[in-house]
Amino acid sequence: MDAVIERRPPNWGRVGRRLLRWVLIGVPVVLAVALLARAGVEEARILLKRRAIAKLVADPTADPALRQRLQLVLAARAYAADSLGLVVGETYTSYVNVGRDTLLLVLSASRRDRLREYVWRFPIVGAVPYKGFFDFAAARRAAAELERDGLDTYLRPAGAFSTLGYFSDPLLSTIMERDTMELVATVIHELAHSTLYLKSQTAFNESFASFVGYRGAQAFFRSRRDTVDAKRAAARWLDERTLDQLYAELARRLDSAYADGPTGAALERARATLFAWARAQLTGAVGQSLETYDWRWFARAPLNNAVVIAQRLYRMNLNLFEDVYVHSKADLKETIRAIQVRVFTQPGQDPYEALYSRGGG
Repeated sequence: MDAVIERRPPNWGRVGRRLLRWVLIGVPVVLAVALLARAGVEEARILLKRRAIAKLVADPTADPALRQRLQLVLAARAYAADSLGLVVGETYTSYVNVGRDTLLLVLSASRRDRLREYVWRFPIVGAVPYKGFFDFAAARRAAAELERDGLDTYLRPAGAFSTLGYFSDPLLSTIMERDTMELVATVIHELAHSTLYLKSQTAFNESFASFVGYRGAQAFFRSRRDTVDAKRAAARWLDERTLDQLYAELARRLDSAYADGPTGAALERARATLFAWARAQLTGAVGQSLETYDWRWFARAPLNNAVVIAQRLYRMNLNLFEDVYVHSKADLKETIRAIQVRVFTQPGQDPYEALYSRGGG
């Protein structure tokens, strides 16, 4: 899949006069997207509401359920640092109640006649195939504008973010209602971004973090002898790999159909046929084989090129990460180290190609 570069350059004068932040967003487990201008102001408001997690945990007047979950977050954070070797810094040492269940909306887009993502470019993170909006109305206007230009769009909620260790990210209330397995996986996922992030390699970054998040959650709960959540984390990772294979096959079929250059009614027929095939898989044998997802959700979910691209960002070549894990004798800390060695000793190469290497692993 190649990329469409955003045609309108940023107004650096206006950006320079406002608070600048580089933010990565996550959903459903966690997304990544850079936010500028208004996002910086919104993040500043969030940071002003921070409360130290350690103090909240020690506060007898605080909500008991909240205190229990915050204790779990601190334990997961400590495990990520001590047992997985992740870079934690001051991330998730503070907590913010944002006062709503959705922090922001994330927008993806693609051409209709090929799997070609629309890309925004930002400092630090490089080219990113999505953009986050704290202003929901602005998000919908941006999506409508892209649709008027003839693009597929996908607008979805996000509840967590990472600044890759540049700032002390607080834990947000938007992820606290997730079940305990997903909460821990989210924490470890975001810390994985702080540990390994490759500029303009969003699919690799997110897929790596998904791998570390779920395998890390499994190891964490196993260390606590919590077999229920350990099994759920393992099952979710298996589900993610199953969905990876399905969306990869859908992408292959779409690329093949688009290669013939269909237009007009022929293009719409090809799209309708392939998306109907995918929905049948998601609501049929593949969807009903999933242990941790409700197949009925897929019956209602949208399907277009932008959705396919967005889904693949978090599930691309997951079996390559699993192969390194197996080669490292199921030692997750060693696996993370091996992946870092492989991608950093082969600069400029496709990071997925680097995973095939056994050098340094």
